[in-house]
Amino acid sequence: MTTNPDTHFINDLASLESLFDTVGEVSIKKEVSYLHPAYQAMISASPFAILATVGPAGLDISPRGDPPGFVQVQDEHTLLLPERRGNNRIDSLRNIVADPRVALFFMIPGVGETLRVNGRARISIAPDLLQRFPMQGILPKCVLEISVETVFFQCARAIQRSKIWEGIPDEVRKMVPTPGAILEALTDSVIDGEHYDRELPARQKSTLY
Repeated sequence: MTTNPDTHFINDLASLESLFDTVGEVSIKKEVSYLHPAYQAMISASPFAILATVGPAGLDISPRGDPPGFVQVQDEHTLLLPERRGNNRIDSLRNIVADPRVALFFMIPGVGETLRVNGRARISIAPDLLQRFPMQGILPKCVLEISVETVFFQCARAIQRSKIWEGIPDEVRKMVPTPGAILEALTDSVIDGEHYDRELPARQKSTLY
């Protein structure tokens, strides 16, 4: 007897909700529509965030990092995120031009709780705004002004399960290919992986900002 594999997929909301328990009161009350002082404190302590955007070509996520507090709280409804030097693909910015919806996911080293922010962004090149975000004497290309719609902290279960703040075991580190090895494989050895990896640390240091 054969089974229809399609029966193992969830295609409606009622079936999905039947898999899970009722949402707890805490999970509802922790979500607010503004940057509560407690959430502002988490943003100020975070040196790393992931930016999610959507556009005509689909979804995109991109890392953002700088010293803690690099994302500034303008007021309880607005965040400011500087756009630093990168690979010039500007996937996130292209998406924002087409669709302002964004999400930010803040992480704090050593802390299990993370912070999720949803809102809408616009891209500013106002000189006075750029002047607020110098790093090593270099200004950002632009600044994202994010109007906050929802904010809530995520519990620590995923961080605890991943043990991400406990460090990477040597055997795992050895399994991860280097950037050069990846590029050499993707280009059928057109790019010399060893040469790329050898020059990468100095190139990253000199082009950080």
